[in-house]
Amino acid sequence: MHAKNYKPRLERSEWEQMWQEHWITPAIQQKKPDVEQQFLSASRAPEVERRRMERIMKEFEMGFSHLHKVGPAVTVFGSARYKEGTPQYKLGVEIGRELAKAGFAVLTGGGPGLMEAANRGAREAGGKSLGCNIILPFEQAPNPYLDEVLDFHYFFTRKVMLVKYSCAYVCLPGGFGTLDEMFEAATLIQCRKIGPFPLILLGCRFWENLRRLFWDLHDAGAISHEDLGFAALLDSPLEAVEVIRQRIPAEVRRRLKPLSD
Repeated sequence: MHAKNYKPRLERSEWEQMWQEHWITPAIQQKKPDVEQQFLSASRAPEVERRRMERIMKEFEMGFSHLHKVGPAVTVFGSARYKEGTPQYKLGVEIGRELAKAGFAVLTGGGPGLMEAANRGAREAGGKSLGCNIILPFEQAPNPYLDEVLDFHYFFTRKVMLVKYSCAYVCLPGGFGTLDEMFEAATLIQCRKIGPFPLILLGCRFWENLRRLFWDLHDAGAISHEDLGFAALLDSPLEAVEVIRQRIPAEVRRRLKPLSD
């Protein structure tokens, strides 16, 4: 069954109100334009852009030099908002633990919440735990369960590292950032720019509305029929790891060194 009779929780008038109050009005009320607004309001001199390119290249070089020997790794995406004690956090710890036990390094965005949970599971199991942290004005500090953390200023350089050095991707519940990362991986796999590598959505109940949305996209002609199964929807971390282990290239699987219990 898909979303033919699905009624959104937020009516269109409420959606418009939220858009005005939280997305448009705060920007209009700013007394001083932020850096991005200044960037769009005037042309930038070539020398300024060259300095920006140098900063970007330094981030790429930093990521490449630190991650090229990480070994078979799986990136776990997930929200920074779920705290210890929630079912989602427990799920994150379990997937990190099972990945480490199977011999995978666990790579996350390095922050709190479900990123921390996955790193914690990997660390406590005795596996490799790494993070690509993003530097933000309001959050986030690296979590304490990282063997190594790389700090990034640019989201896109960070995302390249999270995708480039993994042979599979696990998406725990999350918001804008998690969806962005998930669709980045899905698009690259769909277009055969990477892989094909397994993409797992962990937590079937959370992802059910996304499955419904994809049926609507299909019915509207926006995606092909084969795009409907772009990811495996699972609840069991143990099953997720087994799916990954069976679906990764054979040469990668041979490099795995499972941890002894």
